[in-house]
Amino acid sequence: MDTMGRHVIAEMWDCNIDILNDMGKIEQIFVDAALKSGAEIREVAFHKFAPQGVSGVVIISESHLTIHSFPEHGYASIDVYTCGDIIDPNVACDYIAESLESKRLERVEVPRGLGPIRVPKSEAL
Repeated sequence: MDTMGRHVIAEMWDCNIDILNDMGKIEQIFVDAALKSGAEIREVAFHKFAPQGVSGVVIISESHLTIHSFPEHGYASIDVYTCGDIIDPNVACDYIAESLESKRLERVEVPRGLGPIRVPKSEAL
């Protein structure tokens, strides 16, 4: 293992606003994303805000997946952090972007546990 973990930070724009405001649907997307990446789920917690928006976390043995949605902007802020070298956080990130129907995805992967933080150039799709 070269790092202690891989942390994908993603900005998802022009998402389906109905999905961004549906806590049950977002929770299912995140559980499915964790499972598709091969992660082992430990806990799931999501909260629906009034009048809109959802925040949530899926705790996995390998770390976590999180979302903060802003339906009024068609935007979601996503983190997928995996410890070790078995789980690829990009698999979960790609699934989430597809499921939220994001038309613009920007992401950066930050290696964790190497010392000073060095953020590589982001990847925009």
